[in-house]
Amino acid sequence: MSSAVPVSTAPSVLLPTYARAPVAFERGEGAWAITSDGTRYLDFGAGIAVNSLGHAHPHLVKALTEQAGKIWHTSNLYTMPDGEKLARRLCEATFAERVFFTNSGAEANECAIKMARKYHAAKGHPERYRIITFEGAFHGRTLATIAAGGQQKYIDGFGPKVDGFDQVPFDDEAALKAAITPETAALMIEPIQGEGGLRSVPPRMLRQLRELCDEHGLMLIFDEIQTGVGRTGKFFSYEHAGVAPDIMSIAKGIGGGFPMGACLATEEAASGMTLGTHGTTFGGNPLAMAVGNAVLDVILGDGFIEKVAQTSLRLRQSLAQLKDQHPDVIEEIRGEGLMLGLKLITPNTDFVAEARAAGLLVVAAGDNVVRLLPPLIIGDAEVSEAVSRLDQAARGVEATLKRPAAE
Repeated sequence: MSSAVPVSTAPSVLLPTYARAPVAFERGEGAWAITSDGTRYLDFGAGIAVNSLGHAHPHLVKALTEQAGKIWHTSNLYTMPDGEKLARRLCEATFAERVFFTNSGAEANECAIKMARKYHAAKGHPERYRIITFEGAFHGRTLATIAAGGQQKYIDGFGPKVDGFDQVPFDDEAALKAAITPETAALMIEPIQGEGGLRSVPPRMLRQLRELCDEHGLMLIFDEIQTGVGRTGKFFSYEHAGVAPDIMSIAKGIGGGFPMGACLATEEAASGMTLGTHGTTFGGNPLAMAVGNAVLDVILGDGFIEKVAQTSLRLRQSLAQLKDQHPDVIEEIRGEGLMLGLKLITPNTDFVAEARAAGLLVVAAGDNVVRLLPPLIIGDAEVSEAVSRLDQAARGVEATLKRPAAE
């Protein structure tokens, strides 16, 4: 099934920081990615939860191409009408009262970190700059966000770890309370750890974090870069727990494949971010704003998110049956909505390769998990086809387990 990329005789001049699969895509249609020779792959990775409306969605294509024929970039020295519109729509649909647009999730997290620190500094407490994060977290690849994530494999070799971040074990109430000091500014958490292995934060824990922040005067930051914009069957994942953050970073799905992110906040949390305190050249550009508004046209349309929740239930039920059929391969089903994971017994890299050979794209994650992050537009047909191909991948892994060691 797999389609190999023609091998060039010239060595690549790209930095060798990715272990790229030997397949390249020329175009896409909905939930399908297609190579130049016409080989079709069912895309349950969606560019790592980015292509929220699939490939070449007609409403997004129309919005982008129309804007491309008008104006691409003006900078934030001038008013951005579509940016004002998108920001207002995000505020109306969430807890937020202020929005800052960025180009990526890491930039959105940088803004969130700066905002939490600046809030306390503006209140006369510059000593309150430390942020508590949680083991297994992933917040980006900048120097500050790798320090926030705290995973040594991302920090090694890049000099001293940026100061100001304290990691505590996942769901350890005593350790969390002990970590709060007079220097603590905020708590920062992903409602579901994506890179960390699809570990869901229990709703009671999110409610506890809200209570602790209120008690100690801390900012509560939710990193919803991967969980947001309908991915979990709610517009944002925090809605499942019935609590709201003070600051929230978003990206991925809001652009539907176009690079963009945003930092959302309450008026109070954003009060320190005054004229000149933060900036971006490309963030909030007309192309991104046109696409972001087009994404919301669809995601916030009548019944769309409810359908995501219904589809995810059918997928999860099918995955539970798949687990029962392959007990030597699949250990646990994790996640929420259309952000699901298979915790494996066998190496997740082997499963990803077998799935790709079966014409299904999935994404590896930490804790030996395979992520299933399909476009939110999938229906029963795509669910059935994906489960069939996952079954084929599991059988491929099982066949490898049964081969004699000499092979």
